[in-house]
Amino acid sequence: MPSALQTELRQRKPFQSAAHEAVVGLMRTADLIRRHATAVVEPHGITLQQFNVLRILRGAGDAGLPTLEVAERMIEQTPGVTRLLDRLESKELVRRQRCPKDRRQHLCWITAKGLALLEKIDMLATRAPEESMKGLRHKDRVTFIRLMDAIRAAHQ
Repeated sequence: MPSALQTELRQRKPFQSAAHEAVVGLMRTADLIRRHATAVVEPHGITLQQFNVLRILRGAGDAGLPTLEVAERMIEQTPGVTRLLDRLESKELVRRQRCPKDRRQHLCWITAKGLALLEKIDMLATRAPEESMKGLRHKDRVTFIRLMDAIRAAHQ
């Protein structure tokens, strides 16, 4: 009997292994959640990665963060964080300045306009994870978190 994922993908052959099915299922689920989250932020003229950067910089407060630290904190790692910050700066959502102690480094801050944008998105963004996880009970969500932690830990 085919699995739910096989049926969803209209796949006739069984997966090569449970690991293969788990990875495909995780990727399919991540895509679904990403599409839901994109629907929240795109009407405000930003991408999910830009939203992530704005939230990181809001959390940094008045101290700001070096560009490389912003990149390290991102949910999805991207080699193009400088271009991402360029786009946010052109929209006046962030500001950057050379670090006085290390001229090779730039410090980044969220602007008042960036904070105002996040305030508009916050209520919808808070509900999105609940909506995305509606198929799992609280206990199952906690187990799911632990399982994902174990996978990431094994790759570090």
